Amino acid sequence: MAKLEFDQLLEAGAHFGHLKRKWNPAMSPYIFMERNGIHIIDLYKTIAKTEEAAAALKQIAKAGKKILFVATKKQAKPVIEEKAQSINMPYVIERWPGGMLTNFPTIRKAVKKMSNIDKMIKDGTFDTLSKREKLQITRQRAKLEKMLGSIQDLTRLPSALFVVDVMKEQIAVKEANKLGIPVFGIVDTNSDPNDIDFVIPANDDAAKAVDMILGYLCEAIKEGLDERKIEKADASAAEDQEEEGAVPRRERKSKVAKRERVKKEDKDAINASVVSKYAKDADVEE
Repeated sequence: MAKLEFDQLLEAGAHFGHLKRKWNPAMSPYIFMERNGIHIIDLYKTIAKTEEAAAALKQIAKAGKKILFVATKKQAKPVIEEKAQSINMPYVIERWPGGMLTNFPTIRKAVKKMSNIDKMIKDGTFDTLSKREKLQITRQRAKLEKMLGSIQDLTRLPSALFVVDVMKEQIAVKEANKLGIPVFGIVDTNSDPNDIDFVIPANDDAAKAVDMILGYLCEAIKEGLDERKIEKADASAAEDQEEEGAVPRRERKSKVAKRERVKKEDKDAINASVVSKYAKDADVEE
């Protein structure tokens, strides 16, 4: 996996924080200096924290768990959509539906409604409806697709949440905190990092910086997914070999038992022959 370079982050503008008057004191450990009234983020800490987050996300993906990506701000939406789709992970780029995590069963019902509409279209039921009903259902399907289409495959609560701009996505963060779901986030100098389990200090307004950090993280996730596939393939191959080896072992065991049986029969025959000869010799002597 390619390393995250300091110069590339610098060029992408990842080091630019917010105005000093807007800062959150809790972000002070990640601030390098102040220049012209703007806080400058320590990019060495950005790299270290990104690598730490990447290692954790890789293990989550390797375990076969889902990571939900969230970014509803304009600069980050296309980046999140592209990166999440590349690793087949769920994402939210439209307005966060309140209760999406804390009231997950209700969200699943809405997703199921979308699937039922698709089923109606496939089996021909949709064609039997009136023009007005078709229009209503089509609009409903489009609305559901826009809000929930990107999480259609999320059948259970995610094992991690990744957000860009923790202030804007504070509802999502609160829901995850309430349920004990670990939160990963790109955190700017005006945000509170205390509710974030894996803080990545960086400029969350720079699309290029967000793209670079997400690219690195998604590469780590892909590695985890690939390792999982390899382990599953190896386990499957080992099971097949074990099953194939079980038959010869049974055959060998059967052959050994047969040889033992033959030996016993031969021994019994020899003993019987000796006894018979001894009896004949005794008759002659008499």
